[in-house]
Amino acid sequence: MSAGKFFKRILHPRGELIDEVRLVYILSLVVGLLSALAAALLKNALHYTHEFLTGGITYESGGYLYLAYPLAGMLLTVILVKFIIRDNISHGISRILYAISMKKSYLRTHNTWSSIVAGTLTIGFGGSVGAEAPIVLTGSSIGSVVGRFFRLNYRSVTLLIGCGAAGAIAGIFKAPIAGIVFTLEILMLDLTISSIVPLLISSVTAATVAYFLMGNQVLFSFSIRESFLISNIPWYLLLGILSGLVSLYFSRLTIMLEKQYAKINNQYIRLLAGGAVLGGLIFLFPPFYGEGYDTIMLLLQGDVASVTDGSILSRFSGNFAGVVLFMAGLILLKVFASSSTNGAGGVGGIFAPTLFLGGVNGYFFATILKQFFNVNLADNRFVLAGMAGVMAGVMHAPLTAIFLIAEITGGYDLLIPIIITSTMAFITVRSFERHSIYHVQLASRGELITHDKDKAVLTRMDWKKEIEKDLITVKPGDKLGDLVKVISKSKRNIFPVVDEYNILEGIVLLDEVREIMFNHDLYDKVSVKDLMTIPPSYIDKKENIETVMETFRKTGAWNLPVLDNGYYVGFISKSRIFTTYRELLVQFSEE
Repeated sequence: MSAGKFFKRILHPRGELIDEVRLVYILSLVVGLLSALAAALLKNALHYTHEFLTGGITYESGGYLYLAYPLAGMLLTVILVKFIIRDNISHGISRILYAISMKKSYLRTHNTWSSIVAGTLTIGFGGSVGAEAPIVLTGSSIGSVVGRFFRLNYRSVTLLIGCGAAGAIAGIFKAPIAGIVFTLEILMLDLTISSIVPLLISSVTAATVAYFLMGNQVLFSFSIRESFLISNIPWYLLLGILSGLVSLYFSRLTIMLEKQYAKINNQYIRLLAGGAVLGGLIFLFPPFYGEGYDTIMLLLQGDVASVTDGSILSRFSGNFAGVVLFMAGLILLKVFASSSTNGAGGVGGIFAPTLFLGGVNGYFFATILKQFFNVNLADNRFVLAGMAGVMAGVMHAPLTAIFLIAEITGGYDLLIPIIITSTMAFITVRSFERHSIYHVQLASRGELITHDKDKAVLTRMDWKKEIEKDLITVKPGDKLGDLVKVISKSKRNIFPVVDEYNILEGIVLLDEVREIMFNHDLYDKVSVKDLMTIPPSYIDKKENIETVMETFRKTGAWNLPVLDNGYYVGFISKSRIFTTYRELLVQFSEE
């Protein structure tokens, strides 16, 4: 008995094998618990690493250390990945989508810990990226490993991957609703009872564990006091449009810059280039050091002086022009800091940079409005709305942005402005870009199926198992009499014509010979070669299912021959593929 079956019997009250639905409910709780523990471990590791490295120094007394730390962290990360992990662990959320789409939801076991270690080295040393992608990859890997241990089917393993992602977001932000919505919007799991219940269990479990381990404090201990003013709705609409444009800028430039870094073949030259760019940016703009959540908190409190503190540009921050130029620099250059971190070999995500960028953008917008339009606005409201707007635009996930900002700030009074800003940002960016930053590269390679159930089911289908090999072959030189004998023994109406080397030369259809098959005078006069026709097309055994279906669509045929390097293998039937498709669709979608 396998270990998975052994535990299935233990989990059942009567010692029988527990059914898969109940088992998934139990395992979703386990995955949520482990994801929360992983989130707490990473957040504490980042906190203590940062404290150890920066405790007792300031930008004035030890500013050059802030330039060296990020490079050192990325170097340690590169060494770890190259010599110990020996696998690509960057862009964690894209890797999850790729695993779901192309690897039957298989994530390697080392992902349950490797992203935590690599993320700690990169971000703890000052890399300008976020910890969310590494922890989501960790949680999803836990779900994948647990599901495979119990030998669950593809759909259940995928659901546990979603539970791990939801648990990770809920644990790191203490935001259970955002965790669920993130999984539904980004990973595109089906919103059904069979999927929502495990996600709820995992997300609530993770948030509860996070509260137990880290107390009531969240990333932004900030409460909204001012009431929402309807007269400010036009400004939130404008902020949404601006956030959408900023999102487009950030997304496209991130992809372009990382491609440029990838062109540098020597890994250590790439590391030095990225480290030099990041160090220079941190020297000019200290808020680029680390995740940037402390900067957002300062903006929420209206403490701009502390944001610019330590920068050589700080002497210009005492006036309106200085503040605007500093904020504009943060908006325009943050993408270079985060892309240089990841492109040079660091491990982190764009979740935190997106929130950072949105907060700065909101503050920048509010400052401009107050100066030129004499509008009395609360800066902190626009900081929060800006965070939601840029997140909605970059990730194409407006609901995640809305619920995340509302949950982590307790600001449900701000719900309407957040909804307005997020929706406008999403509409704006969708006018230019169909896919989010997580999906665009996978989609361009045809490796994204999570957004297309039809493609997902087709990808799961092994069409080669449906090849029919029971058709009786004939030779081109065979006579009509020989063919009639073959017809009498066959239950099929197609007869492949192959030569002595098993090369397909054509086919004979029963309908084409029906009228002459009883004319004995023609038995020795007509040969198979005279009766055969050329099929409208053929399918190579190496082709994928999309090509197979496209060939059927173009030819209008119901049966096509299958070849292997020119040699005849069998026939594939459209009706047989449709039958298998329907069976898989039921498995894929059943409650």
